[in-house]
Amino acid sequence: MAGIGGTLGGMNRRLALVRRPGDRLAEGLVTHIDRSPVDLDLAMRQWEGYVEAFRQEGWTVVEVPPADDHPDSVFVEDPVFVYGDLAVLTRSGAPERRGETDGLDDVLTAHGYRVARITEPATLDGGDVLKFDGTVWVGQGGRTNIEGLEQLRELLAPFDVDVVGVPLESVLHLKSAVTALPDGTIIGYPPLVDAPITWGEEFLPVPEESGSHVVLLGEDSVLMAASAPETAEVFRERGLRVVTVDISEFEKLEGCVTCLSVRLRG
Repeated sequence: MAGIGGTLGGMNRRLALVRRPGDRLAEGLVTHIDRSPVDLDLAMRQWEGYVEAFRQEGWTVVEVPPADDHPDSVFVEDPVFVYGDLAVLTRSGAPERRGETDGLDDVLTAHGYRVARITEPATLDGGDVLKFDGTVWVGQGGRTNIEGLEQLRELLAPFDVDVVGVPLESVLHLKSAVTALPDGTIIGYPPLVDAPITWGEEFLPVPEESGSHVVLLGEDSVLMAASAPETAEVFRERGLRVVTVDISEFEKLEGCVTCLSVRLRG
């Protein structure tokens, strides 16, 4: 998010880390929704549209090596979390996903990151970590345990940030429930926000579930799913420029716009 390791406006380059979906995408894990058929050809077109949206907004796309044996590997946000010049390779609470970190360390090192790893017995998914302006919230649910929170807190200690645990029950990941707008306002779909007291006056309820997920593209622009048109209008009324993408096939696998990329400092 903006405000960490250099704001979006202070970057020399804007880099988006992505991973191409594999042929086994339809086998991806689902936990809080019923499984629906996934159209692989449509998913690939949607992924390409997602990547193109970044390019159209002036971002350089960095494609990491594929991990075709791992159906969920397109959700590249989960195996890595970045803060400043540190990249943390996670250890997923889903054992099936732990191999998704393979090949990431070389890419991250090549872009100037120090690489650390979450180790047993800790579990941590990147989708459980929301960061903004010196605060890092860590979802505590099915994929991330207390040991994962504590290991991340220790790794981030040199940055002097506040690491806050957030209990989860209704969603897979913290960022399935809440993300932040460029001004720091936390947004979420109320039925899926388990701990609204955590966000206080900074919380903005949105009218659609998929509207709670945004990727910051710039100081006044966001990327979000086309499946939340009412929420998009709310954001426009707040003065934001909204870029929408269709990710319906990924939403069938509990994916959202944040899951499909990791933004790197320039």
